[in-house]
Amino acid sequence: MGTGGGRPSIYPALLYADAKAAIKQLTEVFGFTELSVYESEDGLVAHAELAQGNGAVMLGSKGTGSAYDKLMKDAGPAGMYVVVDDVDAHHRHAAEHGAEILMPPTDQDYGSRDYMARDAEGNIWSFGTYAPEIRR
Repeated sequence: MGTGGGRPSIYPALLYADAKAAIKQLTEVFGFTELSVYESEDGLVAHAELAQGNGAVMLGSKGTGSAYDKLMKDAGPAGMYVVVDDVDAHHRHAAEHGAEILMPPTDQDYGSRDYMARDAEGNIWSFGTYAPEIRR
């Protein structure tokens, strides 16, 4: 079970109509780091990986014709939760770079401080301090 070596074992995977714009927004506005981007011959993003902390998200372009693309054709927006050290600084940066903020930094009853934003294609990104420990 798992991957060992400190690698995450779960990677959210998203498809975007404009994956290149999504990569730009996620890196410049939300602080992700681009790990890899593979383009198809027609210039679509066949596969990309972006990291944030010790986690990562995979993404690509809609309309590639891949099996995943076909299965996700009618899927709606997704929700992601990302742990960040300083919610207020992260929020400030995102807001300054034009992110659509849905909820400002808010202290939660369970001890987290969170905020929510929407990306350019409707996915909801929550950023907060809550990081559950995984026990086996």
